[in-house]
Amino acid sequence: MRQFEPWQIAEIPGPKKALIIPKPGVAAALLKRSGRPLMVVGGEAVEEPTADKPVLEHLIRISTAGGIPMAATMGAARGLIERGVRLAGYMSAMEIAERLRDGSWKGFDGAGPYDLAVFVGLPYYIEWLILSGLKHFAKGLITISLDRFYQPHANWSLPNTPRDEWVETLKALAEALEGG
Repeated sequence: MRQFEPWQIAEIPGPKKALIIPKPGVAAALLKRSGRPLMVVGGEAVEEPTADKPVLEHLIRISTAGGIPMAATMGAARGLIERGVRLAGYMSAMEIAERLRDGSWKGFDGAGPYDLAVFVGLPYYIEWLILSGLKHFAKGLITISLDRFYQPHANWSLPNTPRDEWVETLKALAEALEGG
């Protein structure tokens, strides 16, 4: 399978597809440029072990270094809270998506709508549906998928990547944000 084709090949995403994030520096630049980013973390990020440490630890580094508040789905909230992460909020993935779509929502902190949403750790098919809805109905919201499978409905997505390369990409993204 090519790196820029949907992992869920039976679904047709339409003519407008996500741009590939070719290297971690591109994602770091997008995150740094954002005025009000939000990272939405799902339960699969909590359960995803790697050889050296959980993926969740890399996401916490990315969030901290980039100043990106984390919102958790119900499956991820406990794992993040146990690691001492102060969450912006937590609720079901579909509820977070619905609020992001609502242009009048002022965010978890009441400071205004988010301009960029990063998704990671959601089941592929749920993230596919959420990103499809945001692509069509959330005006002005840029979406990024940091999961290891290409999400065509995001504005930006990592390509289909083997697990080890994906972990290295997350590490490099955290390092790029920590480096300035």
